[in-house]
Amino acid sequence: MKIKLVPRSKVRVSRKSRSKYEKLKEAISKLQPKGDAIRVDYSSQKELNSIRNIAYTYNRETNSKVKSTTDSSEQAVFFFIEE
Repeated sequence: MKIKLVPRSKVRVSRKSRSKYEKLKEAISKLQPKGDAIRVDYSSQKELNSIRNIAYTYNRETNSKVKSTTDSSEQAVFFFIEE
């Protein structure tokens, strides 16, 4: 087996890396205090955790106060900003 180091510019990437939660990130950034809330439907507890982690990361990175509440009967999570 031969191993050779090559410059990263020589490696061709055929697919862009893009988060499937990009739309959620954009929507969270548009939230206003006492404005509308965002409703996100989820299908499993694992997906709910991932969705919430997006909001927690946004809060940490922007020093914001986006809050969430869950309606488990409808399997939906709501994001909003209070005053």
